[in-house]
Amino acid sequence: MTQPHVLRDLLDAIAQGQLSPDAALEKLKHLDYEPVGDFAKVDHHRALRTGFPEVIWGQDKTNEQLIQLFRAIQLRNSVVMATRIQPEVYVALREALPQLRYYEMAKICALQPETLAPQHPGTIGILTAGTADLPAAEEAAITAELSGFQVSRLWDVGVAGIHRLLNNRQVIDQSDVLIVVAGMEGALPSVVAGLASCPVIAVPTSVGYGASFGGVSALLTMLNSCAAGIGVMNIDNGFGAAVLAGQILRTAAKLAQRSLRS
Repeated sequence: MTQPHVLRDLLDAIAQGQLSPDAALEKLKHLDYEPVGDFAKVDHHRALRTGFPEVIWGQDKTNEQLIQLFRAIQLRNSVVMATRIQPEVYVALREALPQLRYYEMAKICALQPETLAPQHPGTIGILTAGTADLPAAEEAAITAELSGFQVSRLWDVGVAGIHRLLNNRQVIDQSDVLIVVAGMEGALPSVVAGLASCPVIAVPTSVGYGASFGGVSALLTMLNSCAAGIGVMNIDNGFGAAVLAGQILRTAAKLAQRSLRS
């Protein structure tokens, strides 16, 4: 936790006119973390610095570690989420955290309000090439919704049947950021980027036959796309795609506010 003498010195500097409130806020952004047991240090000020609270990486942690982390973060945040949680782990966690909700396709657990309303302007459109790409896509969708963003979903519109995509152009046209999730040869983001006027974030998945090399083939296709301006995430990283999409929308809103003030 933030040391009391550090806060006291900071408040004294503000009271004496030696430090402006804005300068003090900048300093506070870099102070606060909380040790949890002997295995973690929760970064409570991450949301203040970056706009997104700390999220628990669920894989490879013990159930007791996860429970302690949920409880520590819940004291400061209305939403607490953990990624890569297997169903049997969720069942064990729910005994200690009965309010815990599980999104099975996304493998995300969350402590959250009963209803989630969008808190930020803009829409994140999420597309998949195939049904097998849904785990990474739902990880992105649930992450975005838990972070306060509106999400529009469009599943199974891969290039093997391009008419399915073209018949749903309104999802592309009405989105402010697009996340495009694909395995196999990973061509869908290139096609979408050629149709869209907004940023496109490509997520390769580990879906495919042997020569797809666990998603490396799709990753390389996306990195070598002939459509300009595509941002490419790591394999199966729907979470990272959602955070990047959210940062794009938050930056756009911040720029709009700055323009209104000038």
